Amino acid sequence: MTQERIAGVSYGYSPAPEHSEENRFLKENVETLKRELEKFRRAPLIAADVREVHGDKALIRLANGNEFLVEIAAGLQLKPGESVLAEQKNLTLVKKLGSTKRFDVERFVIIEKPGVSWAEIGGLDDQMREVREVIELPLLKPEVFKRVGIKPPKGILLHGEPGTGKTLLAKAVAASTKSTFIEVVGSELVQKFIGEGAKLVHEIFELARERAPSIVFIDELDAIAATRIDLGTSGEREVQRTFMQLLSEIDGFGPLDNVKVIGCTNRRDILDPAVIRPGRLDRLIHVPLPVQEGRKEILAIHTANMSLGKIDLHMLSEQTDGFSGADLHALSTEAGYCAIRVGRNKVLHKDFESALDRLSKPVDDGYKRMFG
Repeated sequence: MTQERIAGVSYGYSPAPEHSEENRFLKENVETLKRELEKFRRAPLIAADVREVHGDKALIRLANGNEFLVEIAAGLQLKPGESVLAEQKNLTLVKKLGSTKRFDVERFVIIEKPGVSWAEIGGLDDQMREVREVIELPLLKPEVFKRVGIKPPKGILLHGEPGTGKTLLAKAVAASTKSTFIEVVGSELVQKFIGEGAKLVHEIFELARERAPSIVFIDELDAIAATRIDLGTSGEREVQRTFMQLLSEIDGFGPLDNVKVIGCTNRRDILDPAVIRPGRLDRLIHVPLPVQEGRKEILAIHTANMSLGKIDLHMLSEQTDGFSGADLHALSTEAGYCAIRVGRNKVLHKDFESALDRLSKPVDDGYKRMFG
């Protein structure tokens, strides 16, 4: 018995189960902290674009515009145009980025499927007819043009006073053709670093091709397409690079397919002739201030959902000479406020007259008297 007991004695140390669990947890915690510390010690990688590939070397461009011929890490297959990560010290390329796009294009554009119908636009019958001929017909019935043997225009330019309905026309044709509507402001296309504006333009059109049928609507086109002059400043040269990329996308080697371009500007007079020549935005459509009958139509549209008493739209259309469609919308809204202020549920003609008087008043020039 004694020998059996002696043989059964363990001379090693066996910790209690709770101590073993605590040691395992502490060990995992230490390993995690070591990995985090290693991240802080590791040098950051630099993002770059591949311009050319020459065997095991590549010509890259950094965000500041500088270009370098650098080594490619073993096993890394690259193509021109891709985005990569490079070591900070020697710029050796070590990793391909998951996306080849440096820009998040959707941060610079508005992408939507508009719900504007042709019935919501008044006083622009001629302009609607032209837009439908140039944009809607080729997208809905391309076979018509094949039978005749002609190619439809690639885009149009809408120009005229502010608030006359240029954007509404573009959204209405996008809705009627069930196209993706990609809206971008011209000033957003001019970027801080050299070449980035041109790349953004290229990626916008790539996005438009991916989501075709689509309409690229460029508001404030004059911000990048003004007549080119030789100022010699870096900012002016960058605007011109972006503009030339836009011209290349509209009338370049790659087909636009089911992508249509609609430019919009209030300053038709300062546009560079290159953007409105045949083959680019060659259909120029002037969107003027509405005439009296047009103003009556627009007022009828804006008041269709209002709770109205007896009003005279004909008289209001006569009193609003020089008003744009946006002005008439503001007039209708202000008339509704006039009714709300006095606690009425119906908008009367006198409310429109009060709104007209309020909107027609010149801007207060009290600041001039302060310094007079």
